[in-house]
Amino acid sequence: MYDYEREINLYFELKGSPESTRESYRRRIKAFIQYINEQQKEINDITDTDIQQYILFLKKEKDLSPGTINNYISGIKFFCTNVLDKEWNKRKIPRMKKRQRMPYIPPKEDILAIIDSTTNLKHRAILVLLYGSGLRVSEVASLKISDICSRTMRIRIDNAKHDTNRYTILSEMALKVLREYFRRYFYSKPYKPEDWLFPGQKEGTHITVKSIKNTVIKLRDKLLFDKGISARTLRHCFATHSLEMGVEPVIIQQMLGHKRLQTTMTYLHMTSKSLMGIKSPLDGGPK
Repeated sequence: MYDYEREINLYFELKGSPESTRESYRRRIKAFIQYINEQQKEINDITDTDIQQYILFLKKEKDLSPGTINNYISGIKFFCTNVLDKEWNKRKIPRMKKRQRMPYIPPKEDILAIIDSTTNLKHRAILVLLYGSGLRVSEVASLKISDICSRTMRIRIDNAKHDTNRYTILSEMALKVLREYFRRYFYSKPYKPEDWLFPGQKEGTHITVKSIKNTVIKLRDKLLFDKGISARTLRHCFATHSLEMGVEPVIIQQMLGHKRLQTTMTYLHMTSKSLMGIKSPLDGGPK
């Protein structure tokens, strides 16, 4: 890995890729190189068959989901084409077909119960942004102080997924929690607008995605809620509950940062039809 790290970092620097993308690719490329080394093969001599065997290893031995395996394939393809300068044969190395699974969407009361159950003000501020603004976990983790604008009630998200920038809403409740959090953590020390809103344990870093995910899992388990609830669930609930409130899908698309409206429209399948004023023919119509 160390022989190729400079070239990988140079490519990402030239492209201007966000740090979340860099970390994801580095981690998966490192795992692939380790596998090849364990097979006692030279990385420059890898073949399509080697890559195919690695994908089968991820599927059968690691029991990874198709979506996760596709992420590994993306990392390997990047490494082979941009670092090793090899041809990529997509016929022999196809992406796996993902199984469409409906995420679990709990009622709003459960989400509010999770938020209310934490006594940690920093965690509470993170949770209200996940649910109140529909942010991805990685986006909340990497927010800067200057990204929050109380005058326009907007949050700016820079260098998001697909290398996009956007704005989303800032809820009044979230602003109230953020002000309380800011008074406790920032007023007693000097800070700059470009500082991380949620600093990590190491100086100069922001809170990790894993830390946020673990926080939600601990709160969920403490309340004995469904195991399907995760940090990402709060973003799903933002979209679903917004649809139930009558917000236009195209507006939700913009706030979530989806490239295609079709992605946003999948949340229609997760809404509670009773909250949208739809009656079953068993309950309505002429007698």
